[in-house]
Amino acid sequence: MSNSQLNRLLSSLIVLLAVTGSNAQDAPQVPSLVVNIVIDQLRSDYLDAFTPLYGQGGFQRLKEQGRYYSQAEYPFSAPDPASAMACLMTGTSPYANGIVGDRWLDRQTLLPVFCVDDTTYPGIHTDEKSSPKHLAVSTIGDELKVSSDGKSIVYSIAPTREAAVLGAGHAGNCAFWLDDWTGRWASSLYYDSYPDWATQYDVRSSLEDRINDITWKPLNEQVENFHYFVSDGAKGKPFSHKFKSNRKFREFKATACVNDEVNLFAKEAIEKAGLGTDAVTDLLTLTYYAGAYDHQSAMTYGMELQDTYARLDRQLEDIFEFVEQKVGINKTLFIVTSTGYFDSEEMMDLSKYRIPTGVFSITKARALLNMYLIAVYGPGDYVETNIDNQIYLNLKLIENRNLNLTEVLDRCSAFLIQLSGVKDVYTSQRLALGAGTPGISKLRNAYNPKCSGDILIQVSPGWVLKDEDKHEQSLSRESYLSFPLFFFGANIVPEKVRIPVSIDQVAPTVAQALRIRAPNACPQAPLNY
Repeated sequence: MSNSQLNRLLSSLIVLLAVTGSNAQDAPQVPSLVVNIVIDQLRSDYLDAFTPLYGQGGFQRLKEQGRYYSQAEYPFSAPDPASAMACLMTGTSPYANGIVGDRWLDRQTLLPVFCVDDTTYPGIHTDEKSSPKHLAVSTIGDELKVSSDGKSIVYSIAPTREAAVLGAGHAGNCAFWLDDWTGRWASSLYYDSYPDWATQYDVRSSLEDRINDITWKPLNEQVENFHYFVSDGAKGKPFSHKFKSNRKFREFKATACVNDEVNLFAKEAIEKAGLGTDAVTDLLTLTYYAGAYDHQSAMTYGMELQDTYARLDRQLEDIFEFVEQKVGINKTLFIVTSTGYFDSEEMMDLSKYRIPTGVFSITKARALLNMYLIAVYGPGDYVETNIDNQIYLNLKLIENRNLNLTEVLDRCSAFLIQLSGVKDVYTSQRLALGAGTPGISKLRNAYNPKCSGDILIQVSPGWVLKDEDKHEQSLSRESYLSFPLFFFGANIVPEKVRIPVSIDQVAPTVAQALRIRAPNACPQAPLNY
């Protein structure tokens, strides 16, 4: 090899080493703060429909500067706020994480269990006793705590107890929620301690002292003059709501006003606890409300819903600007998504439009099923109770009488499928096998062997599921409703992705960004962003 060739080779090697070294130095920075914003009931169609009501710093900023997945969905059927939050934080479905909904039946006591109830841990500023003991697996916050040897701060702030506790996970520093009866920021003795900054805030700016002076009116004339809904109930005069009844805090928590309270408390936490200000990543999970007023029909309270989205836009802008000032937008990873949509549907008479409809009484179906089993197997209380559309059998009685459970379940299924208004019947064994029926995977993912019922009745679309014992009813619908997922900040490259994505991919994506392990039951690969 000549000297000139040797010199060129050495020069090439030096350039290659320099480029490699430069790339190593330019490795993406781990975010100092992760802000996980979960918006209860947020829908993509409403988000787009109310665009004329937005400014530039909220939803528009997310769409223009973030990675925007317009068609996100949950990997299991019938999500509610509890099961949705659990899935988002654990990266897995109720089948693995144990949170099938906000309540289920305790087989020992035959009483309903609320998903975060725990009599071991008394409440702080509340009579409710809570912990995440029913959450069977780790969350992204738990894994962050483990990876930082406990140094990361993990807070969850929400209007409701279940969202706060499940958002904080097992290892979180504290979960905060607004108590239904006092309006104070409550927590549980399960956590390390109730911070001094939170105590001082509650004394200085208690919602209880202010709520009687709060009036919810349209944000501006734009909201008043904008009419998206065509029903008569949504065309009324601009609304005005005061909160003075004996359930005023519950009512307040189901309005756009509660999001301002979440923001005020969150900003106090960021500033006083120093979130995102050191070399250790912190996690803050916030829950907002975007459903209809007081969980009523959106068709009846259309202007309130329009105002909710307009206010959400400003509330997002508010928290973005505050975090940008205190931490830096490139040092913060924002995740913004929804719990899905499952709020009250308008109860209307579809029969006058000749649309197939009817009322399916789960209470009567339960009684008829027990009478049928008595006729087949002899006297006894074979049916314990029901939770929503799930029926729980008396498994001890079945075992004591040496009955074949598979045979009993098959007989139950064959009987119930004949009732008017029943689309299909799924037994626990059929769901456990998870095969043989198109679309059964989402139903199976929503099932958990330890707390779900033995029989799931799928009510026909258009029919009303009625529970006389609990004075509850709901309209069965299977219409597809998408909701958005945004990743924003932390040098995210803007892009709109129209391909459907599953929410259980969020946790592994965040884990990858933080260079930590995904939650311990999370089977999904991270999203590319």
